[in-house]
Amino acid sequence: MTAGPAPVSDEVYMREALFLAREAVAAGEVPVGAVLVRAGEIVGRGYNRPIAAHDPTAHAEILALREGAAASRNYRLEDTVLYTTVEPCVMCAGAIVHARIRRLVFGARDLRFGGVRSKFRLADSELLNHRVMVSEGVLGAECTALLEKFFRTRR
Repeated sequence: MTAGPAPVSDEVYMREALFLAREAVAAGEVPVGAVLVRAGEIVGRGYNRPIAAHDPTAHAEILALREGAAASRNYRLEDTVLYTTVEPCVMCAGAIVHARIRRLVFGARDLRFGGVRSKFRLADSELLNHRVMVSEGVLGAECTALLEKFFRTRR
């Protein structure tokens, strides 16, 4: 299920996710940032760290979920919204569903590995026992530009 127009607050939280994505660039990682929000408060933050952490699961979304779960002392993160600069991969989409995230907001689609819209539709699949509301394109141009600039400098 796709949510309607993005509330103004979505842009505020996406700007924080973009800040974290820039932290990833500074660390030499793919620029993806994520924040987990509950009742207007950020309870989890993350940016891509698989290279530095020597951990293939150290994606921005997973790190934000881990921090939020630790703060909540619960792996169920109901009534939360996850903001991420790039469409989550299949691994992250599965974790989002498992954690029972209420809503996912992302900026740019990932046409190669997207697990929410581009390649698969895990977050709101009728085959699973939980469906996440999905909003996409929030600050999408900025999120896309950051990715394009990063990969252009790598080539």
